Amino acid sequence: MTTERYDAIVIGAGQAGGPLSTALAGSGRMTALVEREHVGGTCVNEGCTPSKTMVASARVAYLARRGSDYGVRTEPVSVDVETVRRRKRAMVESFRTGSESRIAEGGVNLLDGEARFTGPKEIAVELAGGETVHLSADLIILNVGARPAIPPIDGIEDVPYLNSTTIMELDTAPEHLLVLGGGYVGLEFAQMFRRFGSEVTVIQRGKQLLSREDRDIAEEVAKILGEDGIEILLQTDAQRVEAAGDGGVRLTVCSGDEERQITGSHLLVGSGRTPNTDLLNLKVAGVETDEQGYVPVNERLETSAPGVYALGDMNGGPAYTHVSYDDFRVLRANLLEGGDRKTTDRITPYTVFIDPQLGRVGLSETQAREQGRKIRVAKMPMSSVARALETDEPRGLMKAVVDAETGEILGGAVLGLEGGEVTAMLQIAMMGKLPYTALRDGVFSHPTLSESLNTLFGSFTDT
Repeated sequence: MTTERYDAIVIGAGQAGGPLSTALAGSGRMTALVEREHVGGTCVNEGCTPSKTMVASARVAYLARRGSDYGVRTEPVSVDVETVRRRKRAMVESFRTGSESRIAEGGVNLLDGEARFTGPKEIAVELAGGETVHLSADLIILNVGARPAIPPIDGIEDVPYLNSTTIMELDTAPEHLLVLGGGYVGLEFAQMFRRFGSEVTVIQRGKQLLSREDRDIAEEVAKILGEDGIEILLQTDAQRVEAAGDGGVRLTVCSGDEERQITGSHLLVGSGRTPNTDLLNLKVAGVETDEQGYVPVNERLETSAPGVYALGDMNGGPAYTHVSYDDFRVLRANLLEGGDRKTTDRITPYTVFIDPQLGRVGLSETQAREQGRKIRVAKMPMSSVARALETDEPRGLMKAVVDAETGEILGGAVLGLEGGEVTAMLQIAMMGKLPYTALRDGVFSHPTLSESLNTLFGSFTDT
């Protein structure tokens, strides 16, 4: 058995592993990149790119049905889900091809296969053709991502359930979609398929949707989804599931002491993900994992094994593409540019692509109070925003948390038209450590969504 020696081995061609492999190769390091399925990772192939492409189609359907609200006459609206899927597949193929081209042009040796450790700094790769090759390097980067988790519900393995990947391959809208999980993934698909014409029921174990959000934000999200015709069951546990007639499913749920059955044509499991670390044989490499299989890292993304780094969803940090990509930038700075970047230096935003969007950054009101901070809370409905009224999109609210002593912005949430974009303005102010008065008194174009920050920071409701 011969072992090929490299300067660096990257396992996983996701949003961190792909660009890092080309950066390493570009610096003169002989680099191997191992990918078992698709270049581009979850984001390009099963996450952001396909789902947000379909969200866009759902929003067009929503606006078309509302044409008369704007004085525009439209014919009865129907959705061709097969065409939506075709558009989604074309977008994924375009993005994936672009990622593959950058890697091919970057001087990286791309191996199509499954990698596992055989010892410290030693890797075996079972190639797609069946051959096994052995590699070694002093520098090894892991970027293997995560996959949809399967909840421990009786009968789940005996019914044809959907996950966040397979639901995007449907060619028709479900008659009645049951969604397990009221988190970001579940709600995006719930609203999407409601707009495609499905009846939708969301089953959530907790007291509110979106468990990380403040109660008032979650309640407003529930109100909006309810207005869209989505049934939401809170504090409801899924007990068991079984096949029903015509290929459907029958879900038994429990809320308090009350048990009921719900029958749907399709079941979407949208509750959680699990890291793809189980096949890596990490123990022999000295790489520790937690109880869920995630690989703990320090602020420089180092694992328990010297010279081995873990990036992206698999390290248990925020599971967002932009975080994974910044993990790449942290390592590029530290390994190739002589820098000293840390993951603790960054402010991490996120956007939930329901409609209207929910953008979030920094501390929520709940988190700030749990930390014992003295805060002021600015809050107002989107119906107070001129641009939202003019476009007839006044649903939602804006909220910001400010340090009561320094005036520094600690965090914010914008549930409203282009909420993710408006939240980015809050983040920029936070990055520059500007006081809230800079946004309150700034001159922004009228009528834009940005100028709503003038009004927001003049409307403190809590001290």
